[in-house]
Amino acid sequence: GLSGRFIITALPTIYHCKDGEFRRYQGARTKADFINFISEKEWKSIEPVSSWFGPSSFLMSSTSALFQLSMWIRHCHGYLTEHVGIPVWGSYAVFALATLFSGLILGLIMVFLADCICPSKRHRAPQYPHSRKLAPESAQLLKKLDEEQEADEEDISDDETESQEVPDKDSSPHTVRQRPVHPAAAVDKS
Repeated sequence: GLSGRFIITALPTIYHCKDGEFRRYQGARTKADFINFISEKEWKSIEPVSSWFGPSSFLMSSTSALFQLSMWIRHCHGYLTEHVGIPVWGSYAVFALATLFSGLILGLIMVFLADCICPSKRHRAPQYPHSRKLAPESAQLLKKLDEEQEADEEDISDDETESQEVPDKDSSPHTVRQRPVHPAAAVDKS
């Protein structure tokens, strides 16, 4: 984990740390050079590591966690092959299945969160299919159809109130109600 925080890829890697600033030493590796680096304050001539790559930054903490995870996987592999007696290919199969299973779980969680944050269209309120820019004739026709539908609903509610007030003795449950024709709708289309 520590090597992940400082991006240590070769040994020895030497850092000078003072007042929360980290400087990577890249000079000679003799005792006299180390003493001069500190006593003569040569470290001031080296630019500190940027905040992105500082050991306490989020990026380096994540890299450290990745290094620790890889070490944990290595220990688990050693335990499975040496103590449990699983062959090497069996240990790889266990890790492959664990990776697939964890990927499925994480994928389901991501889909659930995405559906909660941005619900799909079927959960949204239905929009009128012709709500975009319509030609004036189409807009008038749609308005006329809406008015006729409202008039039909009013007629039906009026008929229901009349049938509740005065029951018709001649009506049967199988009679068909005829809709009155409006004069505007009866215009000859030829």
